[in-house]
Amino acid sequence: MAALYSGPMRSEKPEGELRRGWTTGACATAAVKAAFAALRTGEFPDPVTITLPKGETPSFPLALEERGDGWARAGIIKDAGDDPDVTHGCMVVATVRPGGEGIRFRAGPGVGIVTRGGLPIPPGEPAINPVPRDMMARVIAELGGSAAEIEISIPDGEALAAKTWNPRLGIIGGLSILGTTGIVNPFSCAAWIASIHRGIDVARAMGLRHVAGCTGSTSEDAVRAHYGLPLEAMLDMGDFAGGLLKYLRSHPVARVTIGGGFGKITKLAQGALDLHSGRSQVEFDFLAALAPELPRERVLAANTALEVLEMAEAAGLAHRVAEAALLTVRSVLRDAPVVADVIIVSRRGELVAHAA
Repeated sequence: MAALYSGPMRSEKPEGELRRGWTTGACATAAVKAAFAALRTGEFPDPVTITLPKGETPSFPLALEERGDGWARAGIIKDAGDDPDVTHGCMVVATVRPGGEGIRFRAGPGVGIVTRGGLPIPPGEPAINPVPRDMMARVIAELGGSAAEIEISIPDGEALAAKTWNPRLGIIGGLSILGTTGIVNPFSCAAWIASIHRGIDVARAMGLRHVAGCTGSTSEDAVRAHYGLPLEAMLDMGDFAGGLLKYLRSHPVARVTIGGGFGKITKLAQGALDLHSGRSQVEFDFLAALAPELPRERVLAANTALEVLEMAEAAGLAHRVAEAALLTVRSVLRDAPVVADVIIVSRRGELVAHAA
């Protein structure tokens, strides 16, 4: 068994830009190619080069090489670049056994099994998404193979999966093998929004009629307790209100609740659909217009939205902000058959305002 590789992967870092990385699907594909090549030639290619869906050809050094009677195993250390990916630094291992009929996939230790509908892979199957499956089948074909069993495993993957959406989505026992391009772009909004979409898909497949998107754990706990919602109904919206609402517009659920703190919901009330502090800001003239009982100069001089709320008669201003946010929500949902409401939650988890 080779020692774990701790050096840099061959991901590129253009001058002045964050370094990108590789998806679990790309790492699994490289590991499959190395293992199958070892079965064919007796040697593990190191580094191993694969072709991604858009034509790029990254190379991956091997962290693990093992071979036995009728099987070979290779491992790749995932490098997510400068993205704060929970799977960064984990080893993606492929064990390949040739023969049988077609390409079959198995979940090894640390890779989850799908247990609910609504995902791209049906229940009972390993949580290996369609594009990575296609990539792995393609490298087998490139090397002259047509039939093999591919087992993907990730040491400690089950523990890592607890930090992801997998338990809510009904993916049990470990992580998913993901990726549509093979590339991880640092701080990608697309990955988070895709997770929100999958959460809606699962909720619809389960027949849930009420879902909630919240900006953080405090508001999520408060909204869930208020309505008695199951965990599967709670969509980890974070800052991506637009990503959630636009998907609901075309994939409706009977009811949606949007929950968050006063500052985030104020930005939604202003019409912002990305609530991240780097992409939208509280407009104090907006708050001044909603709080005519306060001296305008005091509102404009405030440092935070919460400071304005503390100046005002809290329930009144919070309710006006919630109502304005609800108008934004309805404008995004348009004529979709979705009933919406907005809840503002304090930092202590108390409901401050509710607009419906």
